[in-house]
Amino acid sequence: MISLKDIQDARDRISDIAYITPILQSEQLSIRCGNRISLKSEHLQKTGSFKIRGATNNVKNAIENGAKYVTTASSGNHGQAVSYVANKYNIPATIVVPENITKTKLDAIQAYNGQIVKCGTTSAERLPRAKEIAEEKNGVYIAPYDDPYTMAGQGTVALEILDQVDNIDAIVVPIGGGGLIAGILTAVKETNPNIKVIGVEPEMANDTYLSIQNKKITSIPATTTIAYGLRTNLPGDLTFPVIMKYLDDLVLVSEDEIRYAFTFVLERMKQLIEPSSATTIAAAMFNKLNLQGKNIVTVISGGNVDVEKMNQFILK
Repeated sequence: MISLKDIQDARDRISDIAYITPILQSEQLSIRCGNRISLKSEHLQKTGSFKIRGATNNVKNAIENGAKYVTTASSGNHGQAVSYVANKYNIPATIVVPENITKTKLDAIQAYNGQIVKCGTTSAERLPRAKEIAEEKNGVYIAPYDDPYTMAGQGTVALEILDQVDNIDAIVVPIGGGGLIAGILTAVKETNPNIKVIGVEPEMANDTYLSIQNKKITSIPATTTIAYGLRTNLPGDLTFPVIMKYLDDLVLVSEDEIRYAFTFVLERMKQLIEPSSATTIAAAMFNKLNLQGKNIVTVISGGNVDVEKMNQFILK
């Protein structure tokens, strides 16, 4: 498992690349939820998501240890981030992406000079391919979530939240492969264990929920949830033990609840966030958190939306 010191070291390593993102608030949202809601706005982060944190920490560590080439597997955001960092340090990067990757994320990876390889539709298909390519070309594989350096980088989100918001009762985090929530859990529980950390998954991508119920890593088939950043089909070998040790609760949200939250944030707050990010707002809006009158921070994980598909995300 990673430690609080690993996350503090990551904060120093990524400080020249990653932004300190702002906290946003909406009075209407807080009233609607019956809680004081703050949004940790990683959609305003460099490359449009929190993924730049873990990618920077991991790629810089690899370069410090002699890496001349990196690969990764990604549904989009992590691939963008790895491409950005590799390009900044003048080393090539190959990104293995799903066949159904959104155009926005594909274009962004290529804009940062990432070489694209398409493979399947699930993380179980693309992760092994990215590792194979790294071995074939004597490169280093940069794991999207199941890696100590990636997890520690993502945990820097929590360090900023703890600096920015006073008297926090709960932090709500979307769960895909588990890198973000594992980092946040470690930072929060080793700093102030009284703060609750609640995970959110789509009902259609409930692999971590099922894994917790079964007390072992459990995979699900490929999913078509609109929360495309959360389409992993099983939690990581390294992230899952952290989740089992520290997580206070995990709740599920429906596709229409995600659409409702996405539409609310776009219309009322004028913020364009990914459906994956809208899961945390949906959990608060539809009383999935079982909290009232509390000070809650929802993590908005990214804002890389394919505008050509936005009609699918808006509740009609």
